[in-house]
Amino acid sequence: MNTARNSDAGFVGSIPQIYDQYLVPLIFEPYAVDLARRVASLPLTNVLELACGSGVVTRRLAMALPASVFIIATDLNQPMLDLAAAVGTSRPVEWRQADALDLPFDKASFDAVICQFGVMFIPDKARVFAEARRVLRRGGVFIFSVWDRIEENDFALAVTEALTDMFPGDPPRFMARVPHGYYDLAMLRRDLASGFSQEPQVETITARSRAASARIPAVAYCQGTPLRSEIEARDAQKLEEATAAAEAAVAARFGTAAVDGKIQAHLISVGG
Repeated sequence: MNTARNSDAGFVGSIPQIYDQYLVPLIFEPYAVDLARRVASLPLTNVLELACGSGVVTRRLAMALPASVFIIATDLNQPMLDLAAAVGTSRPVEWRQADALDLPFDKASFDAVICQFGVMFIPDKARVFAEARRVLRRGGVFIFSVWDRIEENDFALAVTEALTDMFPGDPPRFMARVPHGYYDLAMLRRDLASGFSQEPQVETITARSRAASARIPAVAYCQGTPLRSEIEARDAQKLEEATAAAEAAVAARFGTAAVDGKIQAHLISVGG
């Protein structure tokens, strides 16, 4: 469905605020802590972050890295950058709108380029990898993460299946198609080879996604991601009904009180 595909990166309206309030603590925060810890162990003078979103990794980097390490956090989506800047960081960073496919930086400018769960949204994977390599200094490192298949991520799967039941003729497939659509490591290695000659290191990291109620993951996915646009494209009046269906599906599997589900992702690092 063209409408859905055109909205795959559409973090607009109230989506950024709901994303940051609900989805960030639900699934992004554990991986942000881990990524910042890994980056902090490297000898760095500066770091470039791609697709920073509402700044969950940026905030962790600002706390973990010495004040002498300069951080530039970029995103294509200005509303997400505005929210990230409004939330702020523990020390100054530079927020900058930038297209990861055409970075406005000179060759060999950064010691590290990082990207948490952003590559999946970028249409030309090989090109973004080539751009990351271009701006890396010799001996630098590119570290990024992608979600594993949706079947390895409990809440995302439950929500997607609930919406498939609700819209059987044209199910919203954003979660499976985009966030959980770039898990094939053989394909990823082929794309990565367009910019990097070294063999990447790949680690699959399993964590837990926890929330105080089944309502939280339902709102997070249905209203805090571009899945919302897919729901509204099918019936603009059914967003709350879809959220309730997702809540019921999560509750049926994980309970009506505090919920706890598996999340799984791949962390890839490769030298420049």
